Amino acid sequence: MRSETRVAVVTGGARGIGRGCVHALAARGFDIVIVDLLRPEMERTRGEVEAMGRAAMIEEADVADHARAREIAAAVTARFGRCDVLVNNAGRGNPTGILEISEEDFDRTIAVNLKSCFNYIQAFAPLMLAGGGGRIVSMSSLNAQTGGVTSAVSKFSYAAAKAGIIGMTRALAKELGPTIAINAVCPGIIETEIGNSLTRTRGPELAGKIALQRLGKPADVAELVAFLATAEPFFITGQAITIDGFQWEI
Repeated sequence: MRSETRVAVVTGGARGIGRGCVHALAARGFDIVIVDLLRPEMERTRGEVEAMGRAAMIEEADVADHARAREIAAAVTARFGRCDVLVNNAGRGNPTGILEISEEDFDRTIAVNLKSCFNYIQAFAPLMLAGGGGRIVSMSSLNAQTGGVTSAVSKFSYAAAKAGIIGMTRALAKELGPTIAINAVCPGIIETEIGNSLTRTRGPELAGKIALQRLGKPADVAELVAFLATAEPFFITGQAITIDGFQWEI
């Protein structure tokens, strides 16, 4: 990566894993663009970034909106003139099974989790290419590999969307390389606002089925994302990297 000030865009950056990624990248000298729908949480996270001595920009957006992604890319270009890292973190769970889910609910799950990655990669890749390259990290899930069914976010529509991210990552690594490196991260059970009901009621039980004997935290995932965003020299692209403390029987 280049030595001057760098810029990272994080979707779903207001809280949870996204907020952890914002903190980890700001600590490594990035100015940050936070994209989310949660205005108060975005304001809080922006204040935290600014307290670290970095610039922060917030953009309220539904990540499923293709036109809005392009508007945000234009705003980032106008303010910073560059994008070095894109973290596609925004997502939503869906616990509804195949016999109950509506078409609208299925479409929304795919749009927020998978189409959003298309939206932001297509919007920001030209800026990255114009600046000489960059890194993209997209948040998949262990459920993309296992089809897990025991957590509140792990039914089939969510797993299908997260599996699509892996396929997109592998294909775009070929299309965008060597200038842009793109990887996916597949977290297991992480203690976030979305997963609170699961971890609160089954935390000790679930931790007992993980080799490291604890549940993951946003900072665990954020450190991996920051590595993929900044490590030099770098020879990793098109990969889906699992971070789950090695869990089994879940």
